[in-house]
Amino acid sequence: MTVDISCLGQVRSDWTLDEVRGLFALPFADLVFHAQSVHRRNFDPNQVQVSTLLSIKTGACPEDCAYCPQSVRYDTGLEREELMAVEEVVNRARAAREAGATRFCMGAAYRSPKDRDLRVVMEMVRAVRELGLETCATLGMLTPGQAVALKDAGLDYYNHNLDTSAEFYDKIITTRTFQDRLDTLEAVREAGINVCCGGILGMGEGESDRAAMLHTLATLPQHPESVPINQLVQVEGTPLAGAAPLDPIEFVRCIAVARLLMPGSHVRLSAGRSEMSDEMQALCFLAGANSVFYGEKLLTTGNPDVARDDALFHRLGIQPEAPREAPGPALLQEGRLPAGDCPRA
Repeated sequence: MTVDISCLGQVRSDWTLDEVRGLFALPFADLVFHAQSVHRRNFDPNQVQVSTLLSIKTGACPEDCAYCPQSVRYDTGLEREELMAVEEVVNRARAAREAGATRFCMGAAYRSPKDRDLRVVMEMVRAVRELGLETCATLGMLTPGQAVALKDAGLDYYNHNLDTSAEFYDKIITTRTFQDRLDTLEAVREAGINVCCGGILGMGEGESDRAAMLHTLATLPQHPESVPINQLVQVEGTPLAGAAPLDPIEFVRCIAVARLLMPGSHVRLSAGRSEMSDEMQALCFLAGANSVFYGEKLLTTGNPDVARDDALFHRLGIQPEAPREAPGPALLQEGRLPAGDCPRA
């Protein structure tokens, strides 16, 4: 289909799946040009938001996510680690702040957290916030009450990825449903916490699945404030070890479409950066990515170290974003067009 270029850059939640497919079908140079143009209207093109992610509880997860080395169902050689002490987490957050991070993300391998563990995580959130860092957590599924408790503790962001399209979902995970994920996102949003939600590319999905995943994100009542786009990190012992790698151009294409669909969101280069060349990352930044995870490790898999990132930022003339107050969940929706205000292509 032909894409109506005049609509690009408007914050909308009424995208059709055909429109999203039309963006994917654009010639690569045109797609990246439009994405960069929209990016410049909403952000400083030479700044990136820098986050650090820490695994605060590792392994022994009962879920069967085919990509995950933390599942108890797979033999990946990963050693189980209990929930970390609050003081240790604070020390790691302080080090992340000194290295330049403005957001500290705490990840725990839960299907859903028990209330006794949630109370400890809430202590971590309060302590990390006192350091002047934005806080983020990813703890699995949440009830509405748990989401409210995290909000009351001061949590700024909650990460809960869709991973892939609804149609491809059961090829990757069978222990929870796609709707379970949407329910957690609704609970987080209703509690007033900013949403961090994206997906994983290179799991054997097709372009139609990537389009459908981004369509789901872009048609949520409010766009996620942060959209992490992950490249599969293959881990021996998981079902997806040995999967055919995704064409780097297709990964960049997905970044560009995410930028066009969600112009006010931070689009984050997440897992898989250690396998990306500097040139591929540069194309991602050109296509509208403006957030990265910073540090040597993402939960249990590798990540470019700080020195490599600093060198790349220097070569590209990129500066880390300064710390700022986390936006309220409704902030990015101001000016959203009502359904139908933008003519269809």
